[in-house]
Amino acid sequence: MPGPSGRTGPPAARFDLPEPDFLSRPYWDAAAQGRLLVRRCGSCHRAHHYPREFCPYCWSEDVSWETASGRATLYTWSVVHRNDLPPFGERTPYVAAVVDLAEGPRMMTEIVEGTGAEGDAPLRAGMELEAAFRDGVPVFRPHRPA
Repeated sequence: MPGPSGRTGPPAARFDLPEPDFLSRPYWDAAAQGRLLVRRCGSCHRAHHYPREFCPYCWSEDVSWETASGRATLYTWSVVHRNDLPPFGERTPYVAAVVDLAEGPRMMTEIVEGTGAEGDAPLRAGMELEAAFRDGVPVFRPHRPA
């Protein structure tokens, strides 16, 4: 029987949502609750991102989850005007970015809001950002002072 799109068969694959595994599940569960996690090494005390079973700096397996502050600075970005992979084509233009988390790790993400459109301040390297979450995925927006 055809589905809502008129197609038959299984639903189209979602390329924008992760498939958590045993190691990354705590990260994605926290993100679904609006919290950003990083892993911190108990030996060298450095934080790292993406989640791994060992420290990428000293190779220790003494790593644990830590709630991150959600603060970051913009390292670099690019405005994507064309992406043929669903559902990204419907989101163009969007801002793909690399940010430096306050805890130290560098992270790939997307910048939402305040991207220079509609009179917003334009993006600039080093600008302060804060975590936001869309569909359980961490994205960042310009920091809003309290």
